[in-house]
Amino acid sequence: MIRTTVAGSLPKPAWLAEPEKLWAPWRIPDDLLFEGQSDAALAWIKCQEDAGIDIVSDGEQFRKHFVHGFLEKIEGIDWNKMTTMGIRNDRYDAQVPTVVAEVKRTGSVHGAGAKFCKEHTNGQYKFTLPGPMTICDTIANGYYDTRPDMARAFARLLNEEAKELEALGVDTIQFDEPAFNAFTKEAAEWGVSILEEAADGLKCTTAVHICYGYGIQENLDWKETLGDEWRQYEDFFPALNASKIQQVSLECADSHVPHEVMAILKDKEILVGAINVATEEIETPEKVCATLTAASEFVDPERIIACTNCGMAPLPRHVAEGKLQALGAGAELFRKSL
Repeated sequence: MIRTTVAGSLPKPAWLAEPEKLWAPWRIPDDLLFEGQSDAALAWIKCQEDAGIDIVSDGEQFRKHFVHGFLEKIEGIDWNKMTTMGIRNDRYDAQVPTVVAEVKRTGSVHGAGAKFCKEHTNGQYKFTLPGPMTICDTIANGYYDTRPDMARAFARLLNEEAKELEALGVDTIQFDEPAFNAFTKEAAEWGVSILEEAADGLKCTTAVHICYGYGIQENLDWKETLGDEWRQYEDFFPALNASKIQQVSLECADSHVPHEVMAILKDKEILVGAINVATEEIETPEKVCATLTAASEFVDPERIIACTNCGMAPLPRHVAEGKLQALGAGAELFRKSL
């Protein structure tokens, strides 16, 4: 059966945070925040299940930022020492907090939210964590000798967190590594191996998500410079295929990624991005099916999982709901075609 899932984030309700804005501050007080986040996650779980999504997520309703949501509870980071840093290989500049001492976890970061969601799903539940390389490309290093050294330190913390999430019943742990597409050489040299350290010892399904980013202007401008074919995946897919990570989530819908690059991942399940998150146009089921069919020329259908290109946090809520419906319906068409 062709299963379905989402890559990551989903829009936050207007009462929880400002809609259509990435990483907007919370709109409800701290003492009511977890209750509000839980309500939002519950609504999206229901929406995903109604749309025929087999492996649901919380849509990152418990986090403002997919990286900083994890880092906020990590010791060794000075949130008052802000450093200007180029993000994704200087694609854009941002003010980021700085690592000033050895990083340590003070306890579970995401356990409460994951436990709530697992208890309220009828099927499989996936939780997403930032990958070590992407963390290091989103926070300034003021302590470790090298970026790989800092990535390895964060991989240890991620592994601790992931094992706790697994013990709560999480079926899939997905690490988000958009930085792999910006640092392709480094991804092959050390990024994949350190990612394996983050997943070491996990018995649940492990996945990595690597895309070309949210549909924000900085990413759209960058894509315009990549030419008619986007071949970044080719540089590190061989290393990834040799790794212990079981699933790879990639961008496919309306992109210039040559479909043949998926053939490199001959030993992995492929989360084929069949929903374009950089447009508010809602795909038809037929278009989703066509994307999956094109992927099946290079990937055995039994290894295909229908997915979104990336997270949908910046989109209007009704658009994200429509795209989920299209994903579920398109995957059903693809199943029937087989």
